[in-house]
Amino acid sequence: MLIKLNDRAVKDVTQFGSISQLGSLTHISTATASSSASIEFTSGIDSTYKEYVFYWVNCHPSIDFTRLQFNLSTDSGSTYAVTKTTTSFRAFHDEADTDSALSYETGNDLAQSTGFQDLSDYNGNANDEASSGYLHLFNPSSTTFVKHFIANINSVQYSNYSINTFVAGYGNTTSAIDAVKFQMSSGNIDAGQILLFGVN
Repeated sequence: MLIKLNDRAVKDVTQFGSISQLGSLTHISTATASSSASIEFTSGIDSTYKEYVFYWVNCHPSIDFTRLQFNLSTDSGSTYAVTKTTTSFRAFHDEADTDSALSYETGNDLAQSTGFQDLSDYNGNANDEASSGYLHLFNPSSTTFVKHFIANINSVQYSNYSINTFVAGYGNTTSAIDAVKFQMSSGNIDAGQILLFGVN
């Protein structure tokens, strides 16, 4: 059903459920890092939902200048090596308002690679540096189509740079995805939480 809105309609809406079927989030699980080598979700990703969303909150690396990464599994986490093709771009700006850019990141994309996909740009490990963001995984239980995903993450670097990174791509497999693993490109996830939701 399509609804035509006037200029003020969206501004005045108090409940989106009354005008559209946007879906709602159902919390499945939360993992809390504590000097963790990785965080794995090996249950809860099945045919119950057509879309899953991972939110990570204040993920703090143990090593300076490292990236948050993820990979997919089709065998309940025994291996994480799904072939992926991806694209990535970023925008950054410093607190002093002296440096900024918007660029495609050729070094962060994958072309039919089984390696881990970078989500964040280089993240600092000072006390006030962390990253937060989300990853949408679409229809992971399909045995017909490849598995699309999109992600957006903001990280803090050198205590004075805000770096916003966008990543999108697909796992080039028609096997069901049933596990997802997050890790840093080096060192541990010193602190932070990753939450898994299903989209109704």
